Amino acid sequence: MPAHAPATRPDPLLHWFLPTGGDGLDPGGVTAVQGRTGAAVSRAADIGYLAQVAKAAEQAGFTSLLAPVGLGCVDPWILGAALTQHTSTIGFLIAFRAGFTSPTLLAQQADAFRRFAGGRLRLNVVTGGDPAEQRAYGDQLAHDDRYARTDEVMAVLRDLLDGRTVDHDGAHLRLENAALVAPSLGHPVPLYFGGASPAAEQVAARRADVQLLWGEPPSALRERIERLRPLAAAHSRHLRYGLRLHVIARDTAAEAWSEAGRILSGLDPDAVAASQRRFAGMDSTGQARMTALHGGRAEGGTAALEVSPNLWAGIGLVREGAGTALVGSHREVAERLAEYWELGIDEFILSGYPHLEEAYRVGEQVAPLFRDLVRRAARP
Repeated sequence: MPAHAPATRPDPLLHWFLPTGGDGLDPGGVTAVQGRTGAAVSRAADIGYLAQVAKAAEQAGFTSLLAPVGLGCVDPWILGAALTQHTSTIGFLIAFRAGFTSPTLLAQQADAFRRFAGGRLRLNVVTGGDPAEQRAYGDQLAHDDRYARTDEVMAVLRDLLDGRTVDHDGAHLRLENAALVAPSLGHPVPLYFGGASPAAEQVAARRADVQLLWGEPPSALRERIERLRPLAAAHSRHLRYGLRLHVIARDTAAEAWSEAGRILSGLDPDAVAASQRRFAGMDSTGQARMTALHGGRAEGGTAALEVSPNLWAGIGLVREGAGTALVGSHREVAERLAEYWELGIDEFILSGYPHLEEAYRVGEQVAPLFRDLVRRAARP
């Protein structure tokens, strides 16, 4: 890939999230280790409901659906394959834990998926940042060793999906004469990857197509992008950047902030404390950055958790990983998204509670305003 960005940026992509641990009006954890309130799982993650979410996102114009991976999530491969039978155009961003499955088998799974789903596949490579959850999967590797293993997995997976035969002898993987039989090469599979530590950024620079970021203030993300660009250029590569955010958008800013206040007032203080204790035991740099935005405290009310204009950190009090939401009128949220696009963000993985109704709201009310702002900004 070229070291420099294309002269003309492609249109931004908007993706939606599949709530595979259950859905409801309130945010909740995304793993089985982290408890969920009844309001967060009032809708079971069965195929009937998730198919509704998928079809709503497709109708609302989203590019693909992120199927997450973790102890509290249904298997993303099986779910994604099932949902292809309920949709026709929307893609699937399937998350997997690097190192838990042979990359040859992963490549076979991905190749079968893209073949039978008409190429509707993207892959989200997850290294893992919670030692307790990793041990539940039988993984004992330390933080940097996990990223070294991820680097090998991504290198092998890319070669196999591109139709090359692989012999690999690394610190974590050994493969001989690995190859796909008649791979479906007409359907490229981009690799999405997240991680904020120095070890993760080196992997991103070498292997990722899209580097995923969590929603931080623009100044913090500008710093990360400016650090990643030369790292990728040193490998003659150009990274795209994706942003994972929640959205609380309403007709007026007052309505949106009222909804944020409702969510905050419904959080159980004991659940907040338990979540923050768990987050403190993680070795994820990204999670530490999320926690630093709110400090694990809900004191001060809704406004105190606005960490930059319209960026609210309240969801991160109970939800691991992506813990921020853009809150405001449809126009305000679109403007903030456009500001992130101007920073260099090319793709946005969005979500809202509940995911069914909010797919329509964001897709029909926010997305057109955002795309119009981008078109205007892109004019000479």
